[in-house]
Amino acid sequence: MSQADTRCEELLRTVDPVVLGARVRAARRALGMNQSNLAAGTYSVGYVSRIESGGRRPTLTALTVLAERLGLPVVDLLTGASAEEVDEIRLGLSYAELALENGEALDAERQARAALSRAEGASLTDLIAQGRFVLARSLESMGQLDDAIRELEALLAEVGGIAAIRCGIALSRCYREAGDLALAIEVGDRIRPAIVEGGLERTDEAVQLVMTVALAHIERGDLSRATRICTETIELAEEMASPVARSAAYWNASIAYSERGETQSALSLANRALALLGEGQDARNLAYLRLELGRLNLGSDSPDVAAAIRHATRAAEELQASSGSLAQVAHAQTILARALVMDGRPEAALEVADAARASTPEEAALGAAEAAMAQAEALAELGRDREAVAACHEAARLLSRRTEADRWVAQAWCELADLFELLGEMTSAHAAIKAAASASGLRVRARAGRAVRSST
Repeated sequence: MSQADTRCEELLRTVDPVVLGARVRAARRALGMNQSNLAAGTYSVGYVSRIESGGRRPTLTALTVLAERLGLPVVDLLTGASAEEVDEIRLGLSYAELALENGEALDAERQARAALSRAEGASLTDLIAQGRFVLARSLESMGQLDDAIRELEALLAEVGGIAAIRCGIALSRCYREAGDLALAIEVGDRIRPAIVEGGLERTDEAVQLVMTVALAHIERGDLSRATRICTETIELAEEMASPVARSAAYWNASIAYSERGETQSALSLANRALALLGEGQDARNLAYLRLELGRLNLGSDSPDVAAAIRHATRAAEELQASSGSLAQVAHAQTILARALVMDGRPEAALEVADAARASTPEEAALGAAEAAMAQAEALAELGRDREAVAACHEAARLLSRRTEADRWVAQAWCELADLFELLGEMTSAHAAIKAAASASGLRVRARAGRAVRSST
């Protein structure tokens, strides 16, 4: 069987029989033929009638015969479009993906919607799925996380194989950025059986999905499980000898070690990941890894502020020039602002922090809070204490929206408490410490009939 026949067989299996029948009927009527003319003794009129009504899916042989009598390539009946139109739709989606990778999310969304509309009109199942995925990624890049999640959830229910894994990676990432860690983890659990059943465990995409889910475990504070996942995945990635899989494994293991306080091990793993990613063409992940290195440089026992500024600056530039989301660009700016404060440049830090706060999507409450805290740090260094306190209260308001136990939210509350204390806001500092304990999963036991102490 030729490649063209194989593609036609696949299209025939997936096309809606009602849609296919309508195309046959329209083509017949356009030629002024009746069903008897089309059947022409080879098939019964009843058989042709059932095909046209959608009650019967023809064999590829039968459909090919009918297509020849209608003067059409069989693929036109299967797709509702000529080969030239299919190529045009495919090219439109390629342009949309290119725009997305170049950081032009709005243009990517426009082109994806246009190509998707044409693909849906022609019932091109594979291109419809591709178009919906590009559209969802464009929405994510623009910070419209809720819309992206809805699109990805609907798509995940319809696709399989590698396409489902890629969809799961994006969906888990969106849930994590939106602060819903339980669902970010659940996505991986949901897809895992199909990955095993399809024998796809050793693909780059499967490794990337595992590591994306591991990030959600890290944010939730389950460092033991995250470290175990990362260690097992590094072993698998080493066996695969794939730069993409190995860099993903090293990268997330670096984050896990960093959260455990093992900064030197984290830096070593991050540098190994950087070397591997530098060999490829994944601009967004390379930029985000530079950002992780900048964060590690700031958090080490002997902070390397110059290196942090260098990595964060380059990361912000590369994320803006690639398919990085607004939330990711803002995160890079927040880390850069913190580094500039430590470098004694609060005015420059405030300018960068203001940009981060303005561009962080509302759904990304943690990122918005961290940007507000960066503003507060810069304002405090400039002696503008009243504005710094206001920025701290804005950060507290944003963090209060994250009610699920989350290690990074707890860390943010701790840092906010330190800022409040620095500014002399002791009541707010106390409240922030209590919120940090709550975000860590700690709870105060309810006491019935708590007595008021009195001196005797």
